[in-house]
Amino acid sequence: MSMATTAKFEPKIWTPGDWNAFFGFGTNILVNMLVLTGLLRFVLKMPDAIVFGRILPALGLMMCLSTFYYAWLAYRLARETGRDDVCALPSGVSVPHMFVVTFVIMLPIALSTGDPLKGWSAGLVWVFFQSFILMIGGFIAPYIRKITPRAALLGALAGISLTFISMRPALEMFMTPGIGLICFAIILVSWFGGYRYPKGIPAGLVAIAVGMLIAWGSTLLGFSYGGMSLQNLAGAFANFGFSIPLPAFGTVFSGFEFLGIILVTAIPFGIYDLVEAMDNVESAEAAGDSYPTTRVLTADGVVSLIGCLMGNPFINAVYIGHPGWKAMGGRIGYSAATGVMVIALSWFGVIAVMSAMIPLVAISPILLYIGMLIGAQAFQETPRHHAPAIVLALIPNIAAWGKLMIDSALGAAGTNAAAVGFDKLGQVGVLYQGLEVLGAGAILAGMVLGAIGAFVVDRKYAEAAGFAAAGAVLTFFGFMHGQAVGFAVTPSVAFAYAIVAAFLFALSRMPAEAMEPMMAGEAKAVPAE
Repeated sequence: MSMATTAKFEPKIWTPGDWNAFFGFGTNILVNMLVLTGLLRFVLKMPDAIVFGRILPALGLMMCLSTFYYAWLAYRLARETGRDDVCALPSGVSVPHMFVVTFVIMLPIALSTGDPLKGWSAGLVWVFFQSFILMIGGFIAPYIRKITPRAALLGALAGISLTFISMRPALEMFMTPGIGLICFAIILVSWFGGYRYPKGIPAGLVAIAVGMLIAWGSTLLGFSYGGMSLQNLAGAFANFGFSIPLPAFGTVFSGFEFLGIILVTAIPFGIYDLVEAMDNVESAEAAGDSYPTTRVLTADGVVSLIGCLMGNPFINAVYIGHPGWKAMGGRIGYSAATGVMVIALSWFGVIAVMSAMIPLVAISPILLYIGMLIGAQAFQETPRHHAPAIVLALIPNIAAWGKLMIDSALGAAGTNAAAVGFDKLGQVGVLYQGLEVLGAGAILAGMVLGAIGAFVVDRKYAEAAGFAAAGAVLTFFGFMHGQAVGFAVTPSVAFAYAIVAAFLFALSRMPAEAMEPMMAGEAKAVPAE
């Protein structure tokens, strides 16, 4: 395309594929909003006046600003490149952080003080610090992304997608297969198989409609398959109303009394955000859309800070899944439309009614689809011979997920791993301490291990040594393989990384002629591209 043509190119704001992406991404956002509303109301016991009158309106403002910004960024990229296939980055509430801020910050403080509003204040301070970490880190992240192999970035992302994104929806589907599997098949044949439903109706909408039909049909027949209830639906209308976000400066700054507790998690999770955003920008670039990492990270920080100061204790993040929305036809408009939808849901109390109308299991297949796509992308968009490095990058997140399942199960029984005894757990094959160390700081650990693996496969031992040394430093201060930031948190693991770094660096200094016999003997082990 000539320069003159590119200069005149005006991207379309809306395309037919945006309907598919809007219903897919919109339902993803809806799920997350339903979950966080449940956490606020039923876990934190937050008053409905605060949930629907303060927190959700602020969250809606933050997410609207974010989705509009990324729609504009996509429009700008499309106009500059003259391409009509540019897809906006998806964004919304960070799902891992949603649970961390609830169970690690807000709930303990709410329980210790007997006041859920104190927990809300602490959550706001946590986001306040996270926002600045994102804004500052945005200027460092492009360099890290430049030196890190794609296998490490996408492999760590695939680890999240297979565990924290895919597993829960898959389990929910098989707990209620009469809805879950049927809705999954509806989505699968369209988004992977290319089947078009009559009148071009989006597959996500068809799946939700069928799920609602089955769930509500069973309810009306008296056996309630899917958990729907007319009583709950009637009660949900009590939260209808119009609420706009209001400044919450006093609530934010009153939470600074809990600063010591907050910083322990705010710093490592701020770093987690940096790495996750880099991974997701890398994922978008692998799908053909190159976005500036600094702008992405600073935008997440700015909109999160605005949301925090208006009363929202959940941080914004660029989402995993850009290739999925692009593959189903999403371009620019789906992102902005999602922002409008979020305002309607959060400012008018509609989310309460939606949570009582739609069975969650009808939405679960959409999340599983995204997990499948991102897991596949890690192998499809990297050199074939880096496949072992991708698998290595997956493992820390699998360990983190396994530990979470064990902790949750033991917690439900009123105990914990230490009380049961690590030796007893080991006797039945549960190596809890290994899961704890390997899974801590999983996304950083996955990226470091994946990078070491990729560089070793390429026999770039100096670069591999550099990442091993970085692993030693990050581990020593608790950013990975440790439960908290500190000094000499897991010194034995840090020391082991340092030894590996020295070994790899020594290999890099070997004369080339000394390496040739070994390389010749191993040539068959490395598949050709």
